[in-house]
Amino acid sequence: MKSLLEFRPLLRQRPLRVGALAALFVVIGEMALRLKYFVLDSDIWWHLKVGDWIVDHFAVPHTGILSRTAANRPWVAYSWGYEVLLSRAYAWFGLIGIGVFGTVLTLAVACAIFWMLVRVSGQFWTAWLLTWIVCWSFLFNGTPRPFFFSIALFAVTLTLLLEVNRGQDVKNLFWLPLMFWIWANLHIQFIYGLFLVGLFAGVCVARSLLSALADATKSSVIKRLAVASAPPGGQESPPYTGKLILIFAACVLATLLGPYTYHPYLVVFEYSKAKFTYSVIIELQPLSFRGYSHFLELFLAAAGFLAVGWQAQLRPDATEPGAAAKIGLDLFKVSLLAIGTVVAFRTMRDAWFICLPAAACIADALRARARECTQELVAETPAARDLWLGRLGTAAVVAICLILVASAVDFNERGLDRAISTGYPVNAINYLRRNPVPGPLYNNLNWGGFLMWYMPDYPVAIDGRNDLYGDDLDILFYNSQVAQESYKTDPYLDACGVVLLDSTLPLAKVLTIDPRFELVYHDDIATVFRRKRGSLDTLTFR
Repeated sequence: MKSLLEFRPLLRQRPLRVGALAALFVVIGEMALRLKYFVLDSDIWWHLKVGDWIVDHFAVPHTGILSRTAANRPWVAYSWGYEVLLSRAYAWFGLIGIGVFGTVLTLAVACAIFWMLVRVSGQFWTAWLLTWIVCWSFLFNGTPRPFFFSIALFAVTLTLLLEVNRGQDVKNLFWLPLMFWIWANLHIQFIYGLFLVGLFAGVCVARSLLSALADATKSSVIKRLAVASAPPGGQESPPYTGKLILIFAACVLATLLGPYTYHPYLVVFEYSKAKFTYSVIIELQPLSFRGYSHFLELFLAAAGFLAVGWQAQLRPDATEPGAAAKIGLDLFKVSLLAIGTVVAFRTMRDAWFICLPAAACIADALRARARECTQELVAETPAARDLWLGRLGTAAVVAICLILVASAVDFNERGLDRAISTGYPVNAINYLRRNPVPGPLYNNLNWGGFLMWYMPDYPVAIDGRNDLYGDDLDILFYNSQVAQESYKTDPYLDACGVVLLDSTLPLAKVLTIDPRFELVYHDDIATVFRRKRGSLDTLTFR
């Protein structure tokens, strides 16, 4: 133990901390640049085209633009802010702009997580280690879509709430309405942030009611419940409950200050009723525990509950020597971890919804433990000048390293072109450009967004906007893609002039013997059919 304590002065050296933090962000940035998942994600492309449409029309869409099968259906582009940013990144810098935008967004999530953990724990190395674990539990299981903004803003919201929960000034929460106004125009999962603020306000109301009831009835049982529900260092009856209710109401109103007003809430309601997409899209399915990240998520969830229980133990009270003080089982943390576990374990993409709260609870418990053992926090509070110098130094080191890494991992226009060509039907589309075939187009779901961008003259039959098409259309197209008997009477397939499909799909194989179509192009990635002349009328299969 003595030998470990001797290293503490070394661990507090600012150059070492700057180097460690830069290494964390460089590794995360290198992963993003090397994987190139910002151009390999099929949904990125329809987001890009919607952003272009918004910029061109200086308005947000209200119907299913860029689609031939759902053009007249009502639709809410609830991530319009993200889409405009993505559109400008591509317009100004091309494919490199998309890549840089995705990498910066990924790093922003990692920065928000580290900021949250260092604020909550007060200890650099604790935050640094937890950030590694949290990032590797979910960050590379998804691509930098709009929900990355939700993760970063959720981390900020949770940090502010935990600081108030620990006894800091509630005035820090006055920024929340402004943040929710921005959040609501970037991604629909602002609803998760509202849930977080609402849960905190609800718990405070419950604690105030318990305390008032205990005073009124003089009941020792209710009094014990009120004490047990209070967080470490918190009051049984928070004095800021009224302000919290007003802040929550202001946050809700702020989310209505956008071009779609209340309509995103209707989209949330429709998503809650969807069933088919949650059964076929892998990222929307429950954890499979086939990868290490799922076990990390399980570990964080269990450790989060353990950390909350660890704080809820009998121990001597520092303010009253010899007295025993019951540290309450924090009702807010327990409720958040329980609900977060259910949500995250149900849907892989929402892994962050348990990883962030669990890591924050662990960091908070370690902070409390450090204070108990040493009677002082193990963190330093550097001067503002030193703090900003450290941040600028870290940013400069990360930027220089990632510029060097970019050339090593083929992050350039040619490299990104090559990555796109290996995952999308670039050659097939180029063939159609040289040999035009009359539409309309029939395509598989995964390529709809890319076709919007690379083949804009053909409105797509379907794409990744599940909220636009709904379960009925998704089921129809899915059944056709897997060549169920219903493909023979699929009205959209029957009415098309050109079919562009992934060569691995069963439908691409059965259409080679379908009398309505003839094969005009085939490679390992894509297969193209055109309608045979004289077969415009629907054929009956028996």
